[in-house]
Amino acid sequence: MFGKKLRALRLAPLAAAVAAAGLVAAPPAHAANPYERGPAPTENSIEALRGPFAVSQTSVSSLSAIGFGGGTIYYPTTTTQGTFGAVAISPGFTAYESSIAWLGPRLASQGFVVFTIDTNTTMDQPASRGDQLLAALDHLTERSSVRSRVDESRLAVMGHSMGGGGTLEAAKDRPSLKAAIGMTPWNLTKNWSGNRVPTFIIGAENDSVASVSSHAEPFYNSLSASSEKAYLELNNASHFAPNTSNTPIAKYSISWLKRFVDDDTRYTQFLCPGPSRSTDVEEYRSSCPV
Repeated sequence: MFGKKLRALRLAPLAAAVAAAGLVAAPPAHAANPYERGPAPTENSIEALRGPFAVSQTSVSSLSAIGFGGGTIYYPTTTTQGTFGAVAISPGFTAYESSIAWLGPRLASQGFVVFTIDTNTTMDQPASRGDQLLAALDHLTERSSVRSRVDESRLAVMGHSMGGGGTLEAAKDRPSLKAAIGMTPWNLTKNWSGNRVPTFIIGAENDSVASVSSHAEPFYNSLSASSEKAYLELNNASHFAPNTSNTPIAKYSISWLKRFVDDDTRYTQFLCPGPSRSTDVEEYRSSCPV
């Protein structure tokens, strides 16, 4: 035992000299995610009405919009954090931008550029709304006054009702999107097995317009098991739950966008295993781990 201790003492100076000469490789440094925006999240931070970023907004006239009906862009005012991921949001059948406007500042304050749009007509069907969401993203990245703030490689779509059905259409047509979120979505097409964009479906237990059994659940179930997906059913909620400020919708939408638009794994904790049944949540399913 004494001999082992003596050898160790004799070798210690040699080890120190080798390390000082840089001959021993140091442990690799943690590679920071270049897309992380904002502080580490907490339950309180993603449930808050406003996140850590101050927000400004600018209007887009229908006269200057190509392929959609104009809208409002909400964006973080800071110019010190680089570019941001972006999401375009469509209203539902017969509805206007005002019905989903609450999401603009709420999502933007968490570190996204958000474009809430009007559609060409309030009667537009899901496929048309999907095209218009993509047209809005093109406007955002190519012609808008805030295009220099947007990372054109990190884009997402979101929508309510037929706008939610439109997000599935947009994801089918542009698989380079990073995320899609359908809120109480409606679409006559039920099979989306070809879609590969990470997709979050939000249904409402008491939806009498787009019942979860005919729309949200079949949409979710049809998505490939190899794709990232999640399904949240709001407890005792109606089809129109997304039309007013709704904390569960905001909380899990923020988490989904952060995880897949920003590749920010700090938000995985809110999606996997996800919420349990509660006064807000009837059911949650996902393809965890995401």
